[in-house]
Amino acid sequence: MSVIPAKDPRLTWSGTISLEEGPGWVKPWRIPRGDLDLYSPGESGLAGRAEMPSGVRVRLATDAEELAVGCEPLAEDGRFDLCVGGQIVATAPYAAGATEVCFEGLPAGEKSVEIWLSPAMPVAVRHIALPEGAYCEKSEDTRLRWVAYGSSITHCRTAGSPATTWPGVVARARDFNLTSLGFGGQCHADPFIARLIRDLPADFISVKIGINIYGAASLGPRAFCPAVLGTIATIRDGHPHTPFAVCSPIWGHDRETTPNMIGLTMGQMRAEVAEAVEAFKRRGDANIYYID
Repeated sequence: MSVIPAKDPRLTWSGTISLEEGPGWVKPWRIPRGDLDLYSPGESGLAGRAEMPSGVRVRLATDAEELAVGCEPLAEDGRFDLCVGGQIVATAPYAAGATEVCFEGLPAGEKSVEIWLSPAMPVAVRHIALPEGAYCEKSEDTRLRWVAYGSSITHCRTAGSPATTWPGVVARARDFNLTSLGFGGQCHADPFIARLIRDLPADFISVKIGINIYGAASLGPRAFCPAVLGTIATIRDGHPHTPFAVCSPIWGHDRETTPNMIGLTMGQMRAEVAEAVEAFKRRGDANIYYID
């Protein structure tokens, strides 16, 4: 087999914010690795979720009909997907402790492939191994860029396979280049996440805010709507005209009318997210949309 190191410039890391390099391996992060003290101070938990590569892909052009991903030992059972043209052509399961994930039966001929890494655990890739004689070239991704921010519902740690997270399904169906900022339990309208989205290239942005704030009671009645307004305003500083979908929390049954420990109901939060969007529409924002 011909071994392509993870640091090789012919490999494109899509859906990543930063890459951590160790002895012979590369680990993708979904926040800036060098600024963990700003994004995830103390015991906030955001860093642990951002280390899980939900929506992250390794992209390359090749004519190989099989390949293997070499990695540091994986912490638990899981799967990687391999996609060509947005279609899942192979899913490779692995057991905890595995250091190689193998794909076979890939379509013949030249193609761009995307290897979707597990959303459920950190993944440190050492190399991509191709059969002798197979070529490897860089595959530039020219698709429209979608940045999606949300909670565990966007993170999708327990999806059947990495490309079947709901953002993965939508991105593949609509031919988007996805950056998933879904952080299980950690979507709290963090100012530094808003700044991150502001500075990322994006052709479409979606944020889904509320469910983690309700569950953790991290923002009260006085602070919730201002935090949503601030998130939107910060993102708009960098993307004043980009289509922007602001989604209310997922429906919560009893939580719709039951106050959490600091007095917010999901119904109240839903109304305040809608009002935040209307406030920007009243100021001439024609490309912001409320999704309930």
